[in-house]
Amino acid sequence: MIVPLSHVLLLSAILLVIGLVGFLIRRDAITVFLSVEIILNAANVAFIGFSRFLGDELGQVVAFVVIAAAAAEAAIGLALVVRLENEKRTLELDDLKDLKG
Repeated sequence: MIVPLSHVLLLSAILLVIGLVGFLIRRDAITVFLSVEIILNAANVAFIGFSRFLGDELGQVVAFVVIAAAAAEAAIGLALVVRLENEKRTLELDDLKDLKG
């Protein structure tokens, strides 16, 4: 069964909206990082959908690169969360600016 491109793009748009709402509404670090991951997955769904529609593998290669970048972002985000928890005993992003130095 072949899924139409319009359905794939609709799913991608729904994921993008969910990620943006989570990113803009919530202020704790874990929810923000999770929202960024959802936004990156929305981009991956769109890349793979267009790749399938056009019959080209470039979209799948780009999606793989996005997954690698998301893994690096998750590692850096986890390090920031651990440091923020150790320093301030909170995960609020407003306290992150106090970690200079």
